[in-house]
Amino acid sequence: MSGTPATPVDAPVDAPADDLGDAVPLTAPAARIVSLVPSITEALARDVPERLVGATDWCTHPADLDVRRVRGTKNPDLAAIRALAPDLVVANKEENRELDVRRLRESGVAVWVTDIETVPQALTSLDRLYDGALAHARPDWLRQARERWDRPLPPSRGRVVVPIWRDPWMVVGPRTYTGDLLRRLGWTNAFDDGAERYPHVELAALDRDDVDLVLLPDEPYVFTADDGPEAFTRVPTELASGRLLTWYGPAMVAAHDELARLGAGRSGM
Repeated sequence: MSGTPATPVDAPVDAPADDLGDAVPLTAPAARIVSLVPSITEALARDVPERLVGATDWCTHPADLDVRRVRGTKNPDLAAIRALAPDLVVANKEENRELDVRRLRESGVAVWVTDIETVPQALTSLDRLYDGALAHARPDWLRQARERWDRPLPPSRGRVVVPIWRDPWMVVGPRTYTGDLLRRLGWTNAFDDGAERYPHVELAALDRDDVDLVLLPDEPYVFTADDGPEAFTRVPTELASGRLLTWYGPAMVAAHDELARLGAGRSGM
């Protein structure tokens, strides 16, 4: 999402503020919520399921989620969202379009925008959402996530590349939640510089001697044992859960526990 949506002019003086500092016109805890952020949908479905009335087609957790679907994160059905009469829509600066946020706000729908590029930002953002928009006690999974992630950085384990697409190849670049999460597990993102957060690269730039591990997630591109590893002849590869790499929320607990084992099969580790 480019730019900062304008704060609604009718926001109450004491309205809570979202991650962008915009006042959100809530006079009571949100009771009817549409989530346009899959990872936050999972959190809401776990903690306040009675309040969640709509979600995107990409909101795949929990598997039995039974709410109105409002299309995708980049092309939400704004008419369907309005028809649900939500008192809050939850969006994300990276995942959702500023245009959609603005149109919803202009039609009188309150929108809470999250902005998350690091693990600490995720924890703070979730605290703010639960405190300011939900007026709900911080859940146990959030406490567990903070206990796991709020600690000194470990020793370096090597350099990692995380492709997110192939033909053309794209990778996780700088200023990303995934890159920061891996850094807090001891890994250095080999593409943690440059201007683009998800740059296009040639395969030769990935399969090189100064990279210790290529991590192949199952989203957004679905890398599998038969689609991805065969492209790399010089660097070891591992398949990983894209949800654990990119979803902040309840997934943060399992992300720490399971991704800490990355690279365990490499020689010298």
